Amino acid sequence: MLTENDNTFGKREHLCRKTLIDQLFSGKSRALTAWPLKMVYLLVDKKEQESAPVELMASVSKRFFKRAVKRNRVKRQIREAYRTRKHGLLDRMAQMPDKQLLLAVIWQDGKLHDSDEIDAKMQKNLQRLVERLSDDSGTTL
Repeated sequence: MLTENDNTFGKREHLCRKTLIDQLFSGKSRALTAWPLKMVYLLVDKKEQESAPVELMASVSKRFFKRAVKRNRVKRQIREAYRTRKHGLLDRMAQMPDKQLLLAVIWQDGKLHDSDEIDAKMQKNLQRLVERLSDDSGTTL
């Protein structure tokens, strides 16, 4: 189980199962935007006890960056920003042990940004997400 001092982003936390991704993008999800990051999220009932409380996927379209090198750089920046800022979100999800959060971070700009800027936008989005989860009181969206 992840602890507050755990600053990793392991395989368990990657959103890669097709069924969960389809569920996330089925139309019941909600979104937050802090340009150039858009977060799409969905709170679901936890199916497996060993699954992570939050699973994340990062998406960068070929429409914005034709070269895979740039797309991979942006995805790496997104994952790093999440890895260092996820603790508030994990604390909130610990209060809902029977729920799981599916989270997709989608890049929406055609130019590269500094890691510090992406980190600040990620922190802003995660704080807003924690506030929304607190307001929803753990109900499934």
